[in-house]
Amino acid sequence: MSNIAIRADGLSKKYRIGGRQEGYKTLRDTLTETVISPFRRARRLLRGQAYGAAELEETIWALKEVSFEIKRGEVVGIIGRNGAGKSTLLKILSRITEPTEGQAEIHGRVGSLLEVGTGFHPELTGRENIYLNGAILGMKKTEIQHKFDYMVAFAEIDRFIDTPVKHYSSGMYVRLAFAVAAHLDPEILLVDEVLAVGDASFQKKCLGKMGDVAKEGRTVLFVSHNMGAISRLCPRALLLHEGKVIRDGESEEVISVHLKKSTKASERFMQHADPNIRLCLLEAEVVLDGNTALEAIPRNKPITVRLKYRVNAETSSAHVYSNIISADGTIVFGTSDADVDQTRFGKRKPGIYDCQFQIPPQLLNGGDYSVNVSLGIPYQVNFQENDGILTFTVVDLGQSERVIHRRRAGVVWLDIPWEYPTGNPFSS
Repeated sequence: MSNIAIRADGLSKKYRIGGRQEGYKTLRDTLTETVISPFRRARRLLRGQAYGAAELEETIWALKEVSFEIKRGEVVGIIGRNGAGKSTLLKILSRITEPTEGQAEIHGRVGSLLEVGTGFHPELTGRENIYLNGAILGMKKTEIQHKFDYMVAFAEIDRFIDTPVKHYSSGMYVRLAFAVAAHLDPEILLVDEVLAVGDASFQKKCLGKMGDVAKEGRTVLFVSHNMGAISRLCPRALLLHEGKVIRDGESEEVISVHLKKSTKASERFMQHADPNIRLCLLEAEVVLDGNTALEAIPRNKPITVRLKYRVNAETSSAHVYSNIISADGTIVFGTSDADVDQTRFGKRKPGIYDCQFQIPPQLLNGGDYSVNVSLGIPYQVNFQENDGILTFTVVDLGQSERVIHRRRAGVVWLDIPWEYPTGNPFSS
């Protein structure tokens, strides 16, 4: 038995965009077109138009020569910018659409959740749609009956199970759809970014369910813009760009390439003042040893973040807040200019302010980080949010006394002393 669950060989998908879209023709339409076509062609020539110029259509390759293999039991994330071809790839693997070129081999029972409410009938109740959707996904009636209560409990819609789904919110739709797909016990589970519809607790439950599916030795393909979820769930990731696979490897490495490719941030940021808001950011930069950090920053060096902002109108209770974000989207920590000195929540008079904070040395693990800066009144209003405006890279140079030089797990690297209360059991 082959150990390959999915094999893609030169998958390509071309779509036609623009131009005149032809509908279905009757026999009369076809005969009429045949008769008048020569006259239409002559008329275009008389007008100096090339034949068929008005019929020109533009095509786009949503996927182009995509090839990869996924083994049984692998959990693989698929990432990339909007329009990169992620959803098209899953639709081909789900047999929803046919590739223009190439082929895909699927070995195993497939459960897919690509669009909210796919296969649901709005006039049917949740109960009836479970049976309908389960049948579409290949479940037998006895299997659906056996798992029915588990699906309803997972979706948390037991009060509305006999209500027509046309009255469901989009969140209730996705809960029910995921519950059916996840309890199909598929050998291969394909999940698109539909989980974004659910609330935070349901997203956590769905990720846990996908993790359980993976631990049971099943294959999971997960498309998401949530880099934290990809990093936690998927040891491996594929990066799609303009329909092509440009990176295939460990998730952390692939996510780093994706973030660097998609961000326009740098070590220095500048923007014009907005006179219509009370507080607005003017400049920001990452500083090392007094200079803008243009190269990778050693772990044993303090990192300074300098900010310049303008206050346009006298404001009370405001503060400047910053988050340091790791490459997978995890917030490492947040800090405010009023954390230590809360007198700064007092009145801020109009003018330009310079401030800075320092990230201690030996704190961050090696990797790529970004900086968010917001200005506002806590728990009331944000005057301005500036996401991912700065990026910097931390590297571990590997001090000579270290035995382990590889990057540790997590976003912080703390050298924590361990003690043996009964004495040193190791010989010197």
